[in-house]
Amino acid sequence: MSDDQVDFEVITGGFIKKVIDSSRRDIIALVSQCYQTHHQGKTDNPDSYFLRFKNKPEARIIALPAAIDNPEANTSVSGIKWIASYPRNIEANLQRASAVILLNDYETGYPFSCMEASQISAARTAASAVLAANHLGPSSKKTKRLSIIGGGLIARTILAFFKDEGWSFDNIVIHDISTEYRDKFIKNINQQDLYPVMAAVDQSEALAADIVIFTTTAASPHIMDDQLFEPHQLILNISLRDLSPEIVHACNNVLDDIEHCMKANTSPHLAEQKYGHRRFINGTLAQVINDEIKLDKSKPTIFSPFGLGVLDLSLAMFIYRYKCDAPGRHVIPGFIPDPQRWSL
Repeated sequence: MSDDQVDFEVITGGFIKKVIDSSRRDIIALVSQCYQTHHQGKTDNPDSYFLRFKNKPEARIIALPAAIDNPEANTSVSGIKWIASYPRNIEANLQRASAVILLNDYETGYPFSCMEASQISAARTAASAVLAANHLGPSSKKTKRLSIIGGGLIARTILAFFKDEGWSFDNIVIHDISTEYRDKFIKNINQQDLYPVMAAVDQSEALAADIVIFTTTAASPHIMDDQLFEPHQLILNISLRDLSPEIVHACNNVLDDIEHCMKANTSPHLAEQKYGHRRFINGTLAQVINDEIKLDKSKPTIFSPFGLGVLDLSLAMFIYRYKCDAPGRHVIPGFIPDPQRWSL
């Protein structure tokens, strides 16, 4: 920052897409490092704040403020993600979520960049899911069947991260309550260089997969049988509210952050309310990676990531520092014309 002006940079979705598409394995490693930074107490990650609407209760806009102070990893930054979730958008063939991230200088608080963030949000979510599979699933990164419950952008992004991370599956199936959306998802995925995907015969077939990914918009549990899952199964509970408290209570439970996940009527939070304790929570993914906790091999394992703002900031800084010749970066000189308090 110069004495007489503060520049500001706007980074658009085209540039961000190119960075993410060429860096998925790096992003998984980045998310792992960020979880460790958070585990070490070098972050500030307060509760999310929700803007809701009287005349459209299904919609919301969420503010996720956060800060990272990790000079050893050359990452000290604060900022906020402002992400809108409008489920009815899909009726007009629009993505459900749209977002921006604003980055602030950690020392002065001055803003220095704003970037399109729906792709950042999807990428950090997908990276955390695949990171969990790396540490909670088979070490060979190979399994017979993967299933998706709820087809959309997040599910598609998770498959792309699995592909770049080198995972292989004998088959992948999808189940969605809307056969129209299911078929569009299959057509879209099969046109890309990812994995072949087919429709599950029914929900029961999807729930029997070795790795089950929930990426729905469910607001409350709809999977209820606590005897449903087998010990070898890994459930990636990305949408957080599909599973009954009884199922959660009967499984190993790994979270991204315990305090954040145990609120807002997530499935783990509902289990805490029902049983009056948290003893069914084993710990966090960072603790698993550090070999600080052991899981019961006689139980299925659920990974429930609430989604941390520090992950968004970490990936945003990765993109901000990324050097390539793709269009989409726009510097606004002198965005703040005179930061000095007094003229000297």
